[in-house]
Amino acid sequence: MGCCVCHCITSLELALGPVIGQRPTSSSAMPHKRNPITTERITGLARVLRGYASAAAENVALWHERDISHSGAERVILPDSLILIDYMQHLAIRIARGMVVHEDRMLSNLDLTCGALFSQRVLLALVDSGLQRDDAYRIVQESAQRAWDTSTPLRDLLGERDLGLDLDAIFDLGAYTHHANEIVDRLNVLQAQG
Repeated sequence: MGCCVCHCITSLELALGPVIGQRPTSSSAMPHKRNPITTERITGLARVLRGYASAAAENVALWHERDISHSGAERVILPDSLILIDYMQHLAIRIARGMVVHEDRMLSNLDLTCGALFSQRVLLALVDSGLQRDDAYRIVQESAQRAWDTSTPLRDLLGERDLGLDLDAIFDLGAYTHHANEIVDRLNVLQAQG
C-alpha cells in the first residue's frame, strides 16, 4: 500500500490534483511544492508493517518443537499490525475521496510515450498473426525505440509497414479500462455494506 500510494502521488503529481493534507507552507525552499503529508505517513507506516513481517518470519524458526519464544513478539505484532492496516486503509480511502483527477493531463502523459505503452499488445498481435515471437519482438522493439527517439507515434511507424494488423483495435485505450466500471461498481457495493 505504501509504495502504491507514494507512486500515485510522486509519479502522477501533474495528473492528480490536490490531495488532503496540504499545509499553507509545504516546503520552505520550494513554495510551488505540494507535500502529500498523508501519503508520506502511509509510506512510513508501511515500513513499520514490513518490520513486523520480518519479526513474524523469524518466529517460524523455533527450537525443536513449538515453544513460547514467539509469543511475546506475536502479542505485539498481530494486534498492532491489524490496527495499523485499518488506519492505513482509512487514510488511503480519505485520499482517494479527496483526489482530483485531471483526465486531460493523464492523456497528455500517455501521449508522451508515443504509443510505446501499446508495445505488448502489438507484440501479441504479431505473434497471433503467425510471426515467430523473436521476430515480432525485434519489430516492436525497433519501432518503439524509433518512436521514442523521433517523437513519432508508434502507430504511424507500424502503419508504414505491411504487417496486416488491426491498429485501431491494438491502439484502443479501452482495452485497458473496459473493466473499470465493473470494478467501481464492486467497490460501491462493498462501501454500501460498510
